[in-house]
Amino acid sequence: MKITVAIVTTGRPATLEEAVRDLKRQTRSPDRIIVSAASANDVGRTRASGMHPPIDILIGPKGLTVQRNAVLDALEDEDVILFLDDDFIMAPDFLDKLDAAFQQNSDIAVMTGNVIADGIKNAGLAPKEARRLLARAALKAPDPDIVDVHNGYGCNMAFRCAPIRENNLRFDERLPLYGWLEDVDFSRQVAAYGRCVKAMALIGVHLGTKGGRTSGRKLGYSQVANPLYLIGRKSMRPSHALGMISRNVAANLAKSFWPEPWVDRRGRLLGNLRAFGDLIRGRLRPEGVFNMDTGSNGTP
Repeated sequence: MKITVAIVTTGRPATLEEAVRDLKRQTRSPDRIIVSAASANDVGRTRASGMHPPIDILIGPKGLTVQRNAVLDALEDEDVILFLDDDFIMAPDFLDKLDAAFQQNSDIAVMTGNVIADGIKNAGLAPKEARRLLARAALKAPDPDIVDVHNGYGCNMAFRCAPIRENNLRFDERLPLYGWLEDVDFSRQVAAYGRCVKAMALIGVHLGTKGGRTSGRKLGYSQVANPLYLIGRKSMRPSHALGMISRNVAANLAKSFWPEPWVDRRGRLLGNLRAFGDLIRGRLRPEGVFNMDTGSNGTP
């Protein structure tokens, strides 16, 4: 299999450099590496990383879906494209097992790995801690299970390229900035041409690095606007979307009194309320996030 690894990044050059160093630890090297950034400053010293193959750097407009589409536009004859967040650390055999799983299961179109620890749910994890967790997990017998799931998880999701090329599939650029559920929508597009699965043997850790993410208010707006939009696109079931909205709003409301230091709960709640206001006025849409007041602390 010809596998391209793509990393989309904004405002976190040191995190990107760590991700590129992590690729050197893979027992099976990627056939191509693409970094999609919003500016040369986002790339830092990555150009001089000495990677083989050399890294293709794409510079273009900012926004997760736009930057991921730049990667899709740059594809050539790849068999598989693996999208990684710049703060996702793979077990050393991740690409080896990804290759084998796609070769042995021709009916799979979308594959996501087993995230054994996710720093997005807490203050975040350091790379050293992530590697310790991966080393400990490697001592256990690998889980061979491949289970069907609704969508890939955006921090690590691989797609068979043939249906993307043949049907000109792209991430929906109406999901702006951080994207919020763009992984669900694109997974469902590609899943029309094969199974969407989680491979338990593909182990990784999501650091959940906090810098460079969308402000709390903007993310709060997207927590309401994007799921409702995806109902219309038939990427999410109404029960799933409404349940997600309810859980997020309830968490933001309850924790706004005693927020976690790493989460702008009050900003998220204000974004939620603004979205509900736009819903009542009949003008709710994902792009409404650009009209949000950015006066939050910038944390996710």
